[in-house]
Amino acid sequence: MKINGTIQSNFNPYQKQLQKQAEVKQEMKNKEDKLQISSQAKQLQETAKPDPARQKRVQEIKQAVESGEYNIDPKQTARKMIAFWNNQP
Repeated sequence: MKINGTIQSNFNPYQKQLQKQAEVKQEMKNKEDKLQISSQAKQLQETAKPDPARQKRVQEIKQAVESGEYNIDPKQTARKMIAFWNNQP
């Protein structure tokens, strides 16, 4: 029996699979991720930004609380809480 070396080059059954894997890896490297933000999302981002007037008011309240000058009227707080809960479904 005579064995030639030329047949052995076609003997590896996994060679095609390895080539396909290499091609897929190369294709994945060439692809880029893309992101598109809809106009609704952009509008939501704009409305989510804090209002400067509100931020100023919050800072004023923080300073008043820290300095001990901020007084809370418990009756007014109770009235507002009752009004809020009465309007709930």
